Amino acid sequence: MLSAEELLAGSELTFQIEIPAKVLHPSLAGESGKPAEGAQQTAPAQNYVRLRPLTLRDLQTIARAAKENDTLVATLMVQQALVEPQLSVVQVTALHAGLVQYLLEQVNRISGIATTEDELTTAIAAPLAKASFILA
Repeated sequence: MLSAEELLAGSELTFQIEIPAKVLHPSLAGESGKPAEGAQQTAPAQNYVRLRPLTLRDLQTIARAAKENDTLVATLMVQQALVEPQLSVVQVTALHAGLVQYLLEQVNRISGIATTEDELTTAIAAPLAKASFILA
């Protein structure tokens, strides 16, 4: 049987996540991965961030803070999960949308809250979910 310490240890982990060059430096010219003219070049070894999984406490705090604003939920999730570099909410909102989307996907994955399309379809088709939709 797992101990309480073993269960809680997962929330202490951090993960080094590589950000693909095409996500970091998007391009219209079809040359994804190449920085735009005038953009600062980064070495591939520097295309990493360190993320931690979100805890239930984090998600509850984010839900209360964001209320009905889905964009703010995503921003706060990324901001809370970023260990290195640490960014403020204002800094996260200044990132380009594709980078935030990629980081959010990674946060969801390491936090165990990512859902595949098949899992989502199955969940929506469940009797309890159907009842919730009807009652809402």
